[in-house]
Amino acid sequence: MTTAPLLRFLRHRLLYVLPVVLGIAMLNFLILQLAPGDVVDVLAGEAGAATPETMAQLRAQFGLDQPVHVQFLHYMGNVLTLDLGYSHRQNMPVLELILQRMPATLLLMLAAILIALALGVVLGVLSALKVHGWVDTLISIVLLVSYAIPTFWLGLMAIVLFSAKLGWLPSGGMVDLRAAHTGLAWGWDVARHLVLPALTLSTFYLAVYAKLVRSAMLELHGADFIRTARAKGLGELRVTLHHALRNALLPLVTMLGYQVASLLSGAVLVESVFNWPGLGRLAFEAVNARDLNLLMGILLMSSILVTVINIVVDLVYSWLDPRVQASA
Repeated sequence: MTTAPLLRFLRHRLLYVLPVVLGIAMLNFLILQLAPGDVVDVLAGEAGAATPETMAQLRAQFGLDQPVHVQFLHYMGNVLTLDLGYSHRQNMPVLELILQRMPATLLLMLAAILIALALGVVLGVLSALKVHGWVDTLISIVLLVSYAIPTFWLGLMAIVLFSAKLGWLPSGGMVDLRAAHTGLAWGWDVARHLVLPALTLSTFYLAVYAKLVRSAMLELHGADFIRTARAKGLGELRVTLHHALRNALLPLVTMLGYQVASLLSGAVLVESVFNWPGLGRLAFEAVNARDLNLLMGILLMSSILVTVINIVVDLVYSWLDPRVQASA
């Protein structure tokens, strides 16, 4: 794709992105207002006791005593300037907190997606090549189990087996704080901590991708261009990888774009189980603390992240299929 069509494509997508993000921000605010309690209730409970006067003073300080419509207008005005407010529970600006935690979540999501894509494509191709054979049956059983196992249970069992019993991998966190690693040692430490949560998060998705690739490969088996490639004398491996697989990846790329939001949702559970310091765990902490400013900021930034990734997926789709005009 040349520069001019790319710019037209991005401009066309942004015309849809901005109203969608603003609409999500509005829904986040209105829905979270229905939740019982607020950060002042949590602070009062942790203090053990608080007078009504003290709680009223705190609500006035945090702006929670204003009418809902005033709070809403103030919040939307701040969103337009990328001011996501202040987390009184964490005692930090919301945007700063999110930017601190986002790299960990992006790393976990990227690792999980790469694992799911790699294993899903390999298992899907093998299953299609050995259709109705014992390899296909074995892979189908493995995929069914992977699809059915709850993510949080799988994470707990992985900790029990690989950390508590065998001692091969760390049970949680992102780095070993006691070791104070730097450079390559730090990167290796992060990689070791990443293995279990990334594998746990990828399990469900690799089953979905493998099934998609298998179905697409079987549908393309009798296609005209596949028969033509074989008639030209091309080897079966080249026909499978160069011709069939490239077209079989199209539905997988489409599904990947749709599943970014569910991947973020799954990260909440995985990060909580493995104590991974990302947005999912931060959102869980915000819910427990009734920190609505922080929770609204996380939901808004997650929506923006999902939108950006979907734009990237559209670009990849247009690259895989030249018939798709990305400028449309």
